[in-house]
Amino acid sequence: MSNLTGWEQALERVGGRLFERWFRKEPVELVAALRRECDRHAVVCSESRVVVPNAYDVELAEHVHAELGGHRSRVGQVLTDKLAQYGAHRGYEWAGPLAVHVTMSRDVPNDRYRVSSRAMAHVSAVGFPSVGG
Repeated sequence: MSNLTGWEQALERVGGRLFERWFRKEPVELVAALRRECDRHAVVCSESRVVVPNAYDVELAEHVHAELGGHRSRVGQVLTDKLAQYGAHRGYEWAGPLAVHVTMSRDVPNDRYRVSSRAMAHVSAVGFPSVGG
């Protein structure tokens, strides 16, 4: 085992701790923002059918984005899972496959994050355009 591998493992542990620390304090507020975005754009088609956007962008302030390091895709998946659970509970129908994509932005209003959404027929987490990196 080389020293580089040991360093890589140490960096991964530090990154994992940063992810866990960030995710303990931020997700409640961020998940609530995603839920509000989903609810705000719900379209009632009938008594039994409510359609909501399926493509969500979470733009993080530079310092938050940097803190997450290589864990951004994991954050996107956790947020997607949380939103999917919420939608199932509310009986929502997604406009297409659900994905939450996490990017960095130099211009977020609260210096932490911004959430937006849109309906896209065919979407995957890798299909979003990159915002600021």
